[in-house]
Amino acid sequence: MKVLVIGGGGREHALVWKLRQSPRVSALFCAPGNAGIAQLATCVPIPISDHEQLAAFARDEGIELTVVGPDDALAAGIVDHFEAAGLRIFGPRQSAARLESSKAFAKEFMERHGIPTARSGTFGHPAAARAFLREMPLPVVVKADGLALGKGVIIAQTIAEADAAIREIMEERRFGDAGAQVVIEEFLEGEECSIHALVDGDSYLLFPSAQDHKRAFEGDQGPNTGGMGTFSPAAKLVTPALETRIRREILDPFLQGLKRDGLDFRGMLFPGLMITADGPKVLEFNCRFGDPETQVLVTRLESDLLDLLEATIDCRLAEVAARWSPEAAVCVIMASPGYPGDYPRGLPISGLDQSGECVVFHAGTKMVNGSMVTAGGRVLGVTALAADLPAAQAKAYGAVRSIHFEGAQFRGDIAARGLSA
Repeated sequence: MKVLVIGGGGREHALVWKLRQSPRVSALFCAPGNAGIAQLATCVPIPISDHEQLAAFARDEGIELTVVGPDDALAAGIVDHFEAAGLRIFGPRQSAARLESSKAFAKEFMERHGIPTARSGTFGHPAAARAFLREMPLPVVVKADGLALGKGVIIAQTIAEADAAIREIMEERRFGDAGAQVVIEEFLEGEECSIHALVDGDSYLLFPSAQDHKRAFEGDQGPNTGGMGTFSPAAKLVTPALETRIRREILDPFLQGLKRDGLDFRGMLFPGLMITADGPKVLEFNCRFGDPETQVLVTRLESDLLDLLEATIDCRLAEVAARWSPEAAVCVIMASPGYPGDYPRGLPISGLDQSGECVVFHAGTKMVNGSMVTAGGRVLGVTALAADLPAAQAKAYGAVRSIHFEGAQFRGDIAARGLSA
């Protein structure tokens, strides 16, 4: 089977890496890809926003399945475009992808179907947002309604900080059109975890738990990022009893809500959860594989990923099961200096051949005159699989220490939450 993966980050490298292992895949392409992906697949220089050209390539090349990585492509309706052209594609349609592309739409969905989440209000005018803000206890969370590369969430400790967040999002448009509306919600106390489940509209297939590290600096300090590392399983937090609650209180009502609202959702559901004293609550819905969660999940996956994706498209998830390694996985992100703010590009990378048994997933890299250089904020996802979490953590950091580029930034405490008593 000929397969096309759309995207060019660490998540897409992980998907390509896993799909490359399928005996059913005869040819693998990625648009636009990156320097690491190019070692496993044929990279096609088509931007993810050019749905017409991507569909033409898939048609002309005889692509039998396209797998969408990024959220913005789903939000822009790439699945609808491909399906209208008679092309087979993995991911939810634009109407269902609104559960991620509009936080207001997602909040309304959750409230309508009894899915636990934070108290909130949605506003299209700064004055109304500021009035509601003054009714909320501090700290408070201010979110851009639309997609903002994982950075449109500001936790404000004071009224002044919240006012500034509203100004940045709505008036200065720091996140562009994503800030046309803001969602202001109560701050939830607890511990975050990432849940992934393939959903075909009738059934879901729950993946193992993972835990992301969003803040830039150790000890969960500094600004939010797209993710500085992750580990799986998050067994200390997501116990069997908690998993049962997540199924009963979140995933089951989600499926029922899709049916009641007539939403055709076939793809990956990735809700970010806060585990509070009252139980799990949804922070946000994502309608695609997480990044960097995918890196640890596919490393642990022993089943053929292609089989699972096709079962989702064909509404056959109830007929399949997935096999998972009992081992633990840790992914440490190596980022450019200055990330998530301004950062340099074109820094030479060395030591990639010294990573041992770790898999190094490329996020922001390219080849220049035969040399690997940085080309983004998050550069590499160094991922290790080992018998237990301490061993996986040690292996990942051993590889990180062997890889070099000027000013490389990474957290030294990835997976520490999973190791604490």
